[in-house]
Amino acid sequence: MGLFFSPTKLVITSVLVFQFSAFHVAAKQVAQSAVAMPDSYSADTAKNILELGGNAVDAAIAAQFVLAVTLPEAGNIGGGGFMLIQKDGKSDFIDYRETAPSDAHRDMYLDEQGNVIPNRSIYGIHASGVPGSVAGMWLAHKKHGTVEWKKLVQPAVTLAEQGFIVPPKLAQGVSNYISYLNEQQIDVNFEKYFAGLKANEKFAQPELAKTLKRIRDDGQAGFYEGETANIIEKFMRKHGGIITKADLKNYTAKSRTPLKASWNGYEVLTSPPPSSGGIAILQWLKMYELQKLNNEVAHNSSSYVHLLSEIGKRVFADRAEYLGDPDFFDVPVNALINELYLKKRMADISLTAISTTEKIKPGLKESEQTTHFSIVDKMGNAVANTTTINLGFGSGVVVEGAGFILNDEMDDFSAKPGVMNAFGALGGKANEIQPHKRMLSSMTPTILLKDNTVKMVTGSPGGTTIISSVYQSILNAIEFNMSAEQVVNVPRFHHQLWPKNVIRVHEGLNDAVKVELQKMGYTIDERHFGDMHVIINRDGKLDAASENSGRGKSIVF
Repeated sequence: MGLFFSPTKLVITSVLVFQFSAFHVAAKQVAQSAVAMPDSYSADTAKNILELGGNAVDAAIAAQFVLAVTLPEAGNIGGGGFMLIQKDGKSDFIDYRETAPSDAHRDMYLDEQGNVIPNRSIYGIHASGVPGSVAGMWLAHKKHGTVEWKKLVQPAVTLAEQGFIVPPKLAQGVSNYISYLNEQQIDVNFEKYFAGLKANEKFAQPELAKTLKRIRDDGQAGFYEGETANIIEKFMRKHGGIITKADLKNYTAKSRTPLKASWNGYEVLTSPPPSSGGIAILQWLKMYELQKLNNEVAHNSSSYVHLLSEIGKRVFADRAEYLGDPDFFDVPVNALINELYLKKRMADISLTAISTTEKIKPGLKESEQTTHFSIVDKMGNAVANTTTINLGFGSGVVVEGAGFILNDEMDDFSAKPGVMNAFGALGGKANEIQPHKRMLSSMTPTILLKDNTVKMVTGSPGGTTIISSVYQSILNAIEFNMSAEQVVNVPRFHHQLWPKNVIRVHEGLNDAVKVELQKMGYTIDERHFGDMHVIINRDGKLDAASENSGRGKSIVF
């Protein structure tokens, strides 16, 4: 078995940026700034940039590069994501999702019999799409940045070159991952680079530092051209990979128009395709609102969990059929969030019985390790950024000579219609592999506005569970008036059509509720998901929180 041939599962996240829409009303300033970040290094860096006079986008760019050093399980320069921006009363969405290499093709993960080769899209040199993170940050800076580029990248350079003190949680994650790779006999080079990482000790990454210096000095070209591009292509050729210098040079981050819809007195700004999350969020919120007109249900009661699970069945059936890269597939966005359609979609939902999973079809007629952060500056600008290399530690492959981990985002394509990916999500023709195409994502950075003022910034990692985390965070904050601390830590749940009648729940969901759900016919899978970082604006006073289960840090200042 060659060096980069083995499979097994792991997940990571992506970064979002919003494109300017038609909002021209000036945003209200707030007296405070706030950051809610996945670790202390990114939190302190973002705070420093804001205190130096930078805006929310500047802080987000600096934090993104720091996370590539200090959060290797999900932070990255070898992955991609989405950044949602509300700035100066206008919105923007920057899509820096990875793309399939030019030599990729529909059947690249199938054997001679047409069956999916287990884990080939998850581990090793063939699992990676063309990275988009550096291009995404460069585009965000060109459009919205105010602080010199070099100053935004330098904190990451320093941490990579001089080292950072390793949190015990990261050390344990690396140790567990190495053990798993060895147990499964997955032949990648991750251990060579990270075996020396020890809790509460400094960990330096000299190769990564050199790559970051080239990005610092030469911007986007410091990654996609020149020495770094040469290193990547040489590494690919050596191990049979297919990403070329031409793939790198031709990669383009895109500014797209964010989805926006009215809900419960708020304007919801969220992620457009190739994210599936934005449409799913709006479907979930609107169907819940329609059902609520007839039936009040208590928070996290069995009726509440069941109702939202039933909605989830229908949301994920639509996701599998209609969602993909809008540059390759005509996604019926307006039809999927139309209120008349959603009324029909939920007409057969019963509050006392489970729908037959096999009968839930797409309604129109003819993708856990991730990281997210939220930032609000004193001018009232906001960034919701979700970034990923897909599964934890991506493909397990580190580019030799460049020091960064490659993503395993190719698993977010549909390798074969009707076959689940690592997150249990089904896909079809809309999300089939094509050269230069962006794979479907569940990343869902989201911002709530009222009178064009930012009222909430939210997002989460977690593969397909991202969608559940985000819509529940909105309901918790708005419908149930919870504080940011309560929003991120109250038990959440997730259901996505398949596996059949399985509800994944956080520890802490009431035992009596779980028993009632089991009596209805559900299987309860008690496993944590997500790592939420939320900022809420209540009458000009910011409230920020990072989920207790992670190693995040939130600051209001």
